[in-house]
Amino acid sequence: MGVAAATKRRYRMVARAQAMAATGERMLSSAWQRFCERPYEQVRLADIAADAGVTVQTLYSRFGSKEDLFVAAWQWFVRPQGARRGRVSVGDFRAGIRALYDDYDQDGDAVLRLMAQEERIPAVREMIESGRAYHRDWVARVFAPLLEGLGPAARSRRQAQLIVATDLLVWKLLRRDMGLGRTEAERIVAEMVTAFKGID
Repeated sequence: MGVAAATKRRYRMVARAQAMAATGERMLSSAWQRFCERPYEQVRLADIAADAGVTVQTLYSRFGSKEDLFVAAWQWFVRPQGARRGRVSVGDFRAGIRALYDDYDQDGDAVLRLMAQEERIPAVREMIESGRAYHRDWVARVFAPLLEGLGPAARSRRQAQLIVATDLLVWKLLRRDMGLGRTEAERIVAEMVTAFKGID
């Protein structure tokens, strides 16, 4: 095979891979949008396929079942959130709260709608639980200075306090139920978090 032919073949392979990746992104984005907007049982693969400009068979071939597609869409959704939160330095409490509230303001309502379904949809429950586990580990890392020097019981209690203070449901209470502005809501959470340092 000549150099020109080999170059052309590589170009076609790269273009095909890029097209497949773009199609996958469209399918996951369409799936996430549908799962966020409607109860799980009412989400139809035919609608997701139409939104993404593919066939239902393409969805099945790529992701398998509806449950598998939901899990893939959830993982696609949380990946950039994890990257943003992962950049928060240990002990930078305000940056941590800001990163959380960036995510909550953008996607909190959608996640709350999904949380309302976790008791009846195993795949939703599994992903919500994975999110809770991630949040617990993230809190332990970012707020580590507030956990230093504590015995096991006190450490466990303070970590629980920090998890509660930074939870999505507190965001809902402050931003949706009480109608507070973003700056005020973040200030309240920051004051709650730093106040824990003085708790025995």
